[in-house]
Amino acid sequence: MTYRAPVRDLAFSLEAVAGVDAVAATGAFPDYDRDVMGAVLEAAGQVAETLLAPLNRIGDQQGARYANGAVTAAPGFAEAYREFAAGGWTGLAASPAHGGQGLPKALELAAFEPVHSANMAFGLCPMLSLAAIEALEAHGDARQKDLYLTRLISGEWTGAMCLTEPQAGSDLGALTTQAVPNGDGTYSLTGQKIYITWGDHDATDNILHLVLARLPDAPPGPKGISLFLAPKVLVDDEGRPGARNAFRPVGIEHKLGIHASPTCVMAYEGATAELIGRPNEGLAHMFTMMNAARVAVGVEGVAIAERAYQQALAYALDRRQGRSPWTGEAGAPIFDHPDVRRTLSVMKARIEAGRGICLSTGVAADLAKHAATEDEKRFWKGREDLFTPIAKAWSTDMGVEVASLGVQVHGGMGFVEETGAAQHYRDARIAPIYEGTNGIQAMDLVGRKLGQDGGEAARAVIADMTVTLGELKHVFEGKPVERFAAAIEAVRDATLWLLDRKADPNAADDVLAGADAYLKLMGDVVGGWMLAKGAIEAARRLKAGEGDPAWLEGKLALYEVYAANVLGHASSRLAAIGQGGALLRRMTREALGAA
Repeated sequence: MTYRAPVRDLAFSLEAVAGVDAVAATGAFPDYDRDVMGAVLEAAGQVAETLLAPLNRIGDQQGARYANGAVTAAPGFAEAYREFAAGGWTGLAASPAHGGQGLPKALELAAFEPVHSANMAFGLCPMLSLAAIEALEAHGDARQKDLYLTRLISGEWTGAMCLTEPQAGSDLGALTTQAVPNGDGTYSLTGQKIYITWGDHDATDNILHLVLARLPDAPPGPKGISLFLAPKVLVDDEGRPGARNAFRPVGIEHKLGIHASPTCVMAYEGATAELIGRPNEGLAHMFTMMNAARVAVGVEGVAIAERAYQQALAYALDRRQGRSPWTGEAGAPIFDHPDVRRTLSVMKARIEAGRGICLSTGVAADLAKHAATEDEKRFWKGREDLFTPIAKAWSTDMGVEVASLGVQVHGGMGFVEETGAAQHYRDARIAPIYEGTNGIQAMDLVGRKLGQDGGEAARAVIADMTVTLGELKHVFEGKPVERFAAAIEAVRDATLWLLDRKADPNAADDVLAGADAYLKLMGDVVGGWMLAKGAIEAARRLKAGEGDPAWLEGKLALYEVYAANVLGHASSRLAAIGQGGALLRRMTREALGAA
């Protein structure tokens, strides 16, 4: 099936929904304007369609390979990466001081959606480099930026995030990898890391591993973790290669999906490394990288959903069966069966909601750095923090659900590997797990993000949604407006209930028991807000005679589909939040059937 990048939808979401013009208005991006945005998105779409999409199937079938202590990328991937890097794609939002293009983060996120749609396994490689770039920009010293950052930005080298150990998954405080000072400013790393995405490959001459480890005198737990950089090949201060560093892959995982993304087990055997940032503050430093990756993973969820949707739509238009209730045609395309068309409509609406959430998170990140005043920066940082777990978790859950519906639209053919629908479902399934499981995102949302400012960021979102509700009344009447109003009220009630329970030291289980339902509620309703803003802008353009009327009418219809099929469930989400921890305490091992 041929993939086509949704360039028009991406541009509309950036402008009409996420509000990227506010980023341009800061003056922090002198090389950015609408023409640049359009050119970047068009070019990203072409790279995705012509360079990356043709490799998706062979990457799934043959995958990355491990032999003799080294990893070889799937056929065609190394060459594609080098062409991708030569195009400057790893430097879109990076600082011009080190070779980047200095464009908004939101535009970078939008440009990478087609990359992940076309070839999710490939997209993980530059995605990890982008996260490493953010970590070095924030915490690296001048030498590290000149030596390492410039080569990450150029794509000459790639980056890898090395956190997890066999006994320390989500609980990073349990990690045991040691970093012993060598006496010359470097450190000797010893330990094992697992699940290291693109930890080894042959697409570049060097790979920079950002590794969490403990100094000999470090306190126990998460407060005793430091961040280190270990290059695969040691280099001098001019970047000239020397000896191979003392770490190696000892195998790659055999996975459900993303077969072309090598997931490595890495052994560090006295590897030479240098400290990034301050001792014993590595977890905080790494969160710069992790938060960047979490939003990017949210975009992955949108991207794989878009790919699955496009394939399902094409199949529904081609596959003929039964009689159309609209035209009376026998042997009609299954697109003309109401349930199939409803399914496709819900898929499309949920994709646009997730796209709006992720790109709005990118806009908030840009404004948190570049808004005019400190108060404005604080406001936008609060929104970025609040939206990040929602963008990651809601969008990746959505990606799995939409990919599953894509299989369903294909019927029995969806369960057959040759159609490709199954690959999208298999690839999508990892995204709710890595970069912090979606359960962890929910706990982060209610445990840290909701309460870090006394709930002000959440209240501000509710206030802004209420303003949009007033504007929506000029476009729709009746149920489409009523459902959004009720959904906003459900978010308000849930937020106040959780803030109240958070203030009670004996109610921690109530808060955590409601975390997943609260994140899903917030995602559903914020997603509805995104589609509402799109509908309002579409109505304005229609009235002004701007743009393609049929396409703009589609934006109005998508909001109505979403309001009926997603916002209508807000009350059940609210009920799940309020069930409290007492009910879960009753679900003992015996109640759940454990032997």
